[in-house]
Amino acid sequence: MAVIGCGNRGADVYARHLTRLGARVTHLVDAHRARLGQVAARHAVPPERQFTHWDAFFAQGRVADAVVIATPDDLHVQPCLLALQAGYHVLLEKPVCLTEAELDVLLAAEHASRGSVTVAHVLRTTPFFRALRDVVAGGTLGRLVGVVHAENVAYWHYVHSYVRGNWRLSPPSAPFVLAKSSHDLDILRWLAGSPPAWVMATGDTFAHRREDRPAGAADRCLDCEVRDCRADARRTYLPREPDVWPNSVVAPDGTREGLLRALRNGPYGACAFLGQSNQPDHCSLQVAFVGGVRATLTVSAFTHNNTRTLRLHFTDGEVRAHMELGELEVHHFGTGEVRRERVETGGTHGGGDAGLVTGWLAFLRGEAGVPTPLHESLDSHRMAFAAERARLSGQVQRLA
Repeated sequence: MAVIGCGNRGADVYARHLTRLGARVTHLVDAHRARLGQVAARHAVPPERQFTHWDAFFAQGRVADAVVIATPDDLHVQPCLLALQAGYHVLLEKPVCLTEAELDVLLAAEHASRGSVTVAHVLRTTPFFRALRDVVAGGTLGRLVGVVHAENVAYWHYVHSYVRGNWRLSPPSAPFVLAKSSHDLDILRWLAGSPPAWVMATGDTFAHRREDRPAGAADRCLDCEVRDCRADARRTYLPREPDVWPNSVVAPDGTREGLLRALRNGPYGACAFLGQSNQPDHCSLQVAFVGGVRATLTVSAFTHNNTRTLRLHFTDGEVRAHMELGELEVHHFGTGEVRRERVETGGTHGGGDAGLVTGWLAFLRGEAGVPTPLHESLDSHRMAFAAERARLSGQVQRLA
């Protein structure tokens, strides 16, 4: 395996699961030399197989079996096109691109290649969403009519990623719904079983603006005397171990000293009310699918839990589901039966990270088909781009 982009997703998630499942990481690409060296030491990758730019890696010719691309959002397309030209199979981190036109470019490149692109839509492989899909496919509740889906982005998680973190500005990062909810839109498309027909959306920034700054707040949390601030970096990071997420993003060296240094000097210790983000923090989408299913998705930063909750409405029943608790409650209108099911939700992304890598490796080894065809995965992005247009224009966006 070659891993292009050695950040949290590329190195700490995908490379770790790949090696755990018997693959070997043999080539690494990352612009940050310190991080490159750290990950290379972890996988015993020699200096001649470490590169600070993907051009140097691809200049070596075909030297690996497959490629993981987990670069920043705005740097996915170019290395993916080069990988496809070389005939590689690619595991591509989402969002795959930042413009709609690039979706068709990627599709055309895959069509012309001996390789393939698997988008890292990890939720399809979780036991939780597989259980929901089984209910839909089983047909015991009749035809699926609608889905009410809420992505609860815990208040501290939103501040970490979208106020202080790499996704605080769009561009260069993806719009909020694309960056945070392409997984959820992919799940809606999977449950509906057909492409989207139209999208409507609303959303805005309701907090973390300059005018919301608490009186007397300092520019950095370590210097601040304001108490009970929901965005206090000290409360978010200091109680957690230094080498686990989200602290592993704040201070990749995994030490308490590195964490304190990052909070003192880096973006994750800055006041969240400096107006440094342009991302919305509460959005609602309506989606109609070609097959007739209607869905709503609410993505909100104003939640305590960091989880997903759903209601699936059928002609003959209803399912209520809570991902964090791993609970499904299935109601059958005709019989009056109520069935409760518990599913495993352990592991990152509810087990989805491990499940995705397992499925992709099975495909590479010829033991299974491609986890999800690229054209189907890209429907999530088409919905997200349409939602952003609808949010800004107030007009329904038709896709089919």
